[in-house]
Amino acid sequence: MTQTKHIFVTGGVVSSLGKGLTCASIGMLLERRGLRVRLQKFDPYINVDPGTMSPYQHGEVYVLDDGAETDLDLGHYERFTNAPLSRDCNYTTGKIYQAVINKERQGDYLGRTVQVIPHVTDEIKAAVRKLAGEDVDVVITELGGTVGDIEGRPFLEAIRQFALDIGKQNCLYIHLTFVPFLKAAGEAKTKPTQHSVEKLREIGIQPDILVCRTERELTKDMAEKIALFCNVEPRAVIEERDKEFSIYEVPLSLVENRLDELIVEKLGLRARMLDISDWRAMLQRIKNPTHEVTIAVVGKYIKYQDAYKSVYESLDHAGIGLSSRVVIRRIEAEDVEREGAERVLGGVDGILVPGGFGYRGIPGKIEAIRFARERGVPFFGICLGLQCAVIEFARNVVGLTDANTTEIERNCQHPVVCLLDAQHTITQMGGTMRLGLYPCALVEGSRAHQAYGQALVHERHRHRYEFNNQYRQQFTANGMLFSGTSPDGKLVEVVELPAHPWFVAVQCHPEFRSKPTHAHPLFRGFVKAALERREAKKKAEAARRAALLSAS
Repeated sequence: MTQTKHIFVTGGVVSSLGKGLTCASIGMLLERRGLRVRLQKFDPYINVDPGTMSPYQHGEVYVLDDGAETDLDLGHYERFTNAPLSRDCNYTTGKIYQAVINKERQGDYLGRTVQVIPHVTDEIKAAVRKLAGEDVDVVITELGGTVGDIEGRPFLEAIRQFALDIGKQNCLYIHLTFVPFLKAAGEAKTKPTQHSVEKLREIGIQPDILVCRTERELTKDMAEKIALFCNVEPRAVIEERDKEFSIYEVPLSLVENRLDELIVEKLGLRARMLDISDWRAMLQRIKNPTHEVTIAVVGKYIKYQDAYKSVYESLDHAGIGLSSRVVIRRIEAEDVEREGAERVLGGVDGILVPGGFGYRGIPGKIEAIRFARERGVPFFGICLGLQCAVIEFARNVVGLTDANTTEIERNCQHPVVCLLDAQHTITQMGGTMRLGLYPCALVEGSRAHQAYGQALVHERHRHRYEFNNQYRQQFTANGMLFSGTSPDGKLVEVVELPAHPWFVAVQCHPEFRSKPTHAHPLFRGFVKAALERREAKKKAEAARRAALLSAS
């Protein structure tokens, strides 16, 4: 039986260095060498998962097929690789301790005193082993946080022990660190990296490879200095410079520094030659777009970019597929309330309203949707975006002026959006929404059906509320098409306005199934419609100018 190899990626100096992108890039390169890869993230916080955390604290919650609410880095893993992800791919301190306490309550420890070492560290190691197997060549495990964080110590201790358990020849430690450039001194400084590695070595982990984030080129002298003081080979000091165009350049940067070759050699992997020609072609399309289009994203958490990370990425993917640069205009929904839709949204080619929870910003979202509907601006609604779309339609087209969602107004006169039946008895917040992959049957000939090119699709969900079926007939009579439902017809999944250039809203989260090499069909259809609107406006303006010239 082939021994699964393990790569552990840690970070030092500061957070937000891009460990997730580095892990995803390594995974992609190893896959392109014919290796079977799995990826995993350990987060040191005590929450069991990020499902109950504020987007301002944590960014988006990334949902998997099995309904796991996970860290946004798992989105990077899926966008860069084809590795299957499950709830075993994201563990927090809370999830680990919950498992240990459950075992203690069940008597699994036979009366022994339960301690961090060995019981907590054993649970962490068991989580790593869950991804190994005969069908897996390499498991890449990312440790969130920074070396030196007190909450991360059990995880570091566990991966130190892990190499002793399976043999150091089967383990590789990669440390991502920061080499800052000080303008006052006019040079980059290696001391933060030295201290970070020293802290790691105090714990008992000697990194095999250092990936150095830097604004400027890492000179040969600097690399050799880092290698000497950090006890690694000079060739194992890998430069990872800030990217000018796109995060999808990261793998190429690592290839240029031969990181994939080094990993294959150090782990003794049998791998084929690397082929990333399609990835290079994709990057050329990003750098040399033929068209440009402006999309307004009207949301509640705009101030924190990572809150809608997958939405932004999916728009970019659609642009890549259409050889177009997508200019994203991030708009706070409350700004639409204060300043009016005409002032805030005038000139955009498309409007996207993403998900969210709670009352704040909903009036602005509804006003943005009304603007899109009445002006013929391509519109795409996601989750709460669908719910706001049906509220707007109910109030301004159907004539139900008091229409609302029971999430906001429990006893409203016309609850066109209401709680899912299965949610009425739930009292716990964490992990209790409609989560994960569900099927959706599409109406033949609808825009959604045309975009997907098939009648039955599967998408991921994360919501508690749904369209109230009591109002279906009234909506249909006024021109709304329910173009996607659950196979039994009970749950509304997609709504459209056939008379509109592109007005599609979905209850699911299609942004979780888009890749840079394969844009999600709904995002592609939306951006294509926005492009067509932009080109039509250009032609109309050109015709107007020509008419003025001929008249003069």
